[in-house]
Amino acid sequence: MTKKETIIAIRDIFDKVYADAKCSLDFGTSHQLLVAVQLSAQCTDARVNTVTPELFKKYRSVYEFAAANEDELCEIIRPCGFFKTKGKNIIASSKRICEVYGGNVPDTMEDLLSLAGVGRKTANLILGDVYGKPSLVIDTHAIRLSNRIGLVASKDPVKIEFALAKIVPSDYQTRFCHQLVYHGRAVCNAAKPACSNCPISHLCKKKNVKKSV
Repeated sequence: MTKKETIIAIRDIFDKVYADAKCSLDFGTSHQLLVAVQLSAQCTDARVNTVTPELFKKYRSVYEFAAANEDELCEIIRPCGFFKTKGKNIIASSKRICEVYGGNVPDTMEDLLSLAGVGRKTANLILGDVYGKPSLVIDTHAIRLSNRIGLVASKDPVKIEFALAKIVPSDYQTRFCHQLVYHGRAVCNAAKPACSNCPISHLCKKKNVKKSV
């Protein structure tokens, strides 16, 4: 079975098992998603979701974020860790969105990467979840699972992204990455993957692995 065929087989299963897979960050606008993703660096999505209600209540638009008092914003996001750096990046990126992009979160990789605190993972999430463009979010789950399954042999996020882009259908890329997160949390965790309960174990080249990749 080729890697493309493996992906198709995985999609048939994941679309049933994880039919409701979606971004686990809570947001109402494209800019709120951008802020939430910036906060999620080295922090769990669950923790971010406990912080953003107060944050989004205080700052209701990208313009309000751009004009925010840094100390006040940082105090709210403190529980997310690295709050000083994240606060600076959130304000700086918001200012650029207002000044350069008319208050709209940009819709290209190049423009998104020009924003403070935005890397390829964040940019791909915005492109996929907001603009519906083919995109692959390579987080810890995607790195671990794509290696374990045998789709890639690298820990480099960019190399993995480009490798998966060649085998994952464009209309499935965003959904596939969300499904990997669900599967990584429910079954294929880092410490002890539950291979006996895995719906795609027959497709996994490393289903008997005892150590995390």
